[in-house]
Amino acid sequence: MRNAVRRASRRRRNANYARGRKEGYPLGWQDGHWQGRCESVIRRALPVPEKRKIGVLYVTSGKGYPYSPIDHGIVSALHATASRVTVVTPDADIARAAAKSSPDMMIALDGMHLSVDKVQQVNRLGVRTAIWFTDDPYYTDITAGIAQNYFHVFTLERNCLPFYTERGCTRVSYLPLGVDPAAFRPRNTPISTRGEICFIGTAYWNRVDLFNRTIPLIAHRNLHISGMWWDRLAEFERWRSLIDLGVWMEPDATSERYNANRIVINAHRAHDDETFNQNRALIAAVSPNPRTFEIAASATLQLTDMRDDIVQFYVPDREIVTYLSPEELAHKAEYYLAHEEERQHIALNGLYRTMRDHTYVSRLNQLMDLTMNG
Repeated sequence: MRNAVRRASRRRRNANYARGRKEGYPLGWQDGHWQGRCESVIRRALPVPEKRKIGVLYVTSGKGYPYSPIDHGIVSALHATASRVTVVTPDADIARAAAKSSPDMMIALDGMHLSVDKVQQVNRLGVRTAIWFTDDPYYTDITAGIAQNYFHVFTLERNCLPFYTERGCTRVSYLPLGVDPAAFRPRNTPISTRGEICFIGTAYWNRVDLFNRTIPLIAHRNLHISGMWWDRLAEFERWRSLIDLGVWMEPDATSERYNANRIVINAHRAHDDETFNQNRALIAAVSPNPRTFEIAASATLQLTDMRDDIVQFYVPDREIVTYLSPEELAHKAEYYLAHEEERQHIALNGLYRTMRDHTYVSRLNQLMDLTMNG
């Protein structure tokens, strides 16, 4: 009897092994092949950073999350591109740090927590100061009073260039945020997390309107939405199972989610949304949000609403895919879910373009050139 039980148990193990190999081997080969293709693209695309003989004093945003990952990405890129880097917070004695480290330039991210008196003290030391505004045009009521204290102003929104020039800033440049390849990159995600379409972001009212109309068209797909305020949806209770409500994901988790889905939707925030908006000038936004670069860096197909400046950074239908209406979004999602080879081709093109042109190393090279040579 015992021998019969052992033989039966052995047969079950062998059957399970055979079934696991039959089902798992193709998936493992497919995942490994995809990761290899992505790695090949990254190695071809990423430029080798060259350190400049320059000293940089970097002042963090001082705001914590979600700004701290941007600070981290910029500091990492600075260490790759500048020979001397000093990092301080806005509440530090900035002038003393500048006098001690003798930087050639100071870069401040966001600048809303940094006293303009401290900036002026650094200016008097002969250090060229630069501010990089991260939330234009949504906080221009505040940044209007900050910008003129810096030698050079950088904004991620092209339509803000005349806004700052009209307020006395003599050196203003357009510089969107970039991506940190250590945070946003291709990943081999657990099978249990995989889906077809996802969106991660806050439910501003234009996004609510978009998804009120889009969800019924794509809900039959494996759809996942994550972020704040999605209970604003007209039929939230109907779609509750598709939504992680109130979740604010950090970069690694966000990149994991992007990688786990075959299509990631991008929808830009409206310039006149009244939610946490301090844009009394009603400056319309035409430039891509940071999510544009982060999705592309994760090697997934991006379906994004069309902003005027996107064509400066990506070629539509070759590196990303754009939509003009909920119906077009749904139609293109169905198309690319049914055409895997095309989907992968565009995703890899977007990955290449991002790693070649849109990392923080690339952005900081531009920022340092413009500040020091301006």
